Amino acid sequence: MRNRIGTARVRSLAWLEAMQASHAPAGVSRISAAHDVQAWPGVLLPGTYNAVMCRDLLDALPAERAAVVDWLLGFRRPDGVFHVPGMRDADVYKKPDHDETWRYIDWHVTNYSLGAGQALVQGHQPVLEFSRPYLDPVTLKAWLGDRDLRDPWQEGNNVVNLSSFLLGLRHEEPQAVERALAILFDWHDYHREPTTGFLGVGQLSDATRLLHAFAGSMHNFHLWYATGRTLPGQDRAVDYVLSRSTAIDSACIDVDLVDLLVHAQDRMDYRRDEIHTWLRGKLEALLAFQNDDGGFADERTGIRHQDGWVRGYAEAQGISNTFSTWFRWIAIAMIADILWPGLREWRFRYMVGVGYRGRRA
Repeated sequence: MRNRIGTARVRSLAWLEAMQASHAPAGVSRISAAHDVQAWPGVLLPGTYNAVMCRDLLDALPAERAAVVDWLLGFRRPDGVFHVPGMRDADVYKKPDHDETWRYIDWHVTNYSLGAGQALVQGHQPVLEFSRPYLDPVTLKAWLGDRDLRDPWQEGNNVVNLSSFLLGLRHEEPQAVERALAILFDWHDYHREPTTGFLGVGQLSDATRLLHAFAGSMHNFHLWYATGRTLPGQDRAVDYVLSRSTAIDSACIDVDLVDLLVHAQDRMDYRRDEIHTWLRGKLEALLAFQNDDGGFADERTGIRHQDGWVRGYAEAQGISNTFSTWFRWIAIAMIADILWPGLREWRFRYMVGVGYRGRRA
C-alpha cells in the first residue's frame, strides 16, 4: 500500500499541473476541469488555495511562490478578510441573518487563504484586524451566545475559524488571547454532551444529527490539540468513529473521521489496534476512489456548490476538484503518518482547521 500512495501522489500532482490557469502565475488553479474561468473568475481563489495547500502537503509547491502570494493578496480587504468576487447578497445563504451568512463564508475563505499564504512564504504575516473585536470578552460571549447548535457542523466551522484568527494574534496580545481561549473552553464545556463528547442538539435521538455533531465538534477539538490540553470525552469520540464504516463518504466526513482517530492515537492509549485496522480500511477505500485523471471527487452523484454560494458556481459531483483532492490527501497523509512514520515528509497545516496536524502529547 505504501507504493500505491507514492503512485497516487504522482498522479495527483500531474492533475494539479493540468489545472493551471492560463495567463496567471504558476500555481493559480482552476477548481476543476469544468471550471470556465471567463464565466467564473472568482472561483480561481478557492481553486488556488485548495491546490496550494494540497501541493504543500505533498511537498511540491510551485516555484513562483511570491507571485502566487501577491495574486492571493488581490482578494484581501484592508481589514484582512479575503472575499470571493462575484458573490452577491441574493445568491448566498447559510443563515437567515445575512451578516451571519457573510461572516461564515468570508471567514472560511479567509482561513484557507491565510493557510495558503503561510504555505507559500515562511513567516507570512496575516492581517487580522477584523478579528480583534472578539478579543473583548463581552463581544466574544455575545457572539458565542448566538451560535445555533441545531446546526453544529456549520457552527463548528465558525468557531474553529475565529479561533484560528485569535491564535494568530497571540504574539501581539497574549493576555487578551488567553482570556478569549478561556471563554471558548468554558463555552464548550458547558454545551458538550457528556455521553458522546460532541456539541449539538438532538444528537442522542437521530443518527444524522449525531453525525453532524461529530463533524462540527471535530473542528473545535483542534483548539485542545493546539494548546496541549486534555480533550474531555476523547475516548467516546473514538468509539463513535470506530462504529462507522470505512467505506467512502464525502470528502469532508472522511477527513474528519481520520483526523479524530489520528489525533487520538497521538494522545491516548485507547483501542490502538482497532484504530490501525480502521485506518487501513479507510486508506484502501481512499486510494481506490482516485479518479482516472489523478484527482479526487467529493461524492459520485449530485451537484457540488461552493459553500454558501447557493445560486452561484456549481458543477457535477464525481469530477476531480481541488477542494476534494486536498481533503482526501489530508486523510491519506494522516493515515500514512500513523501507519508508517517517516514514509515521507507530509507538510501539514500550521493553522487550526481542516489539514491541521496538532502537537503530539
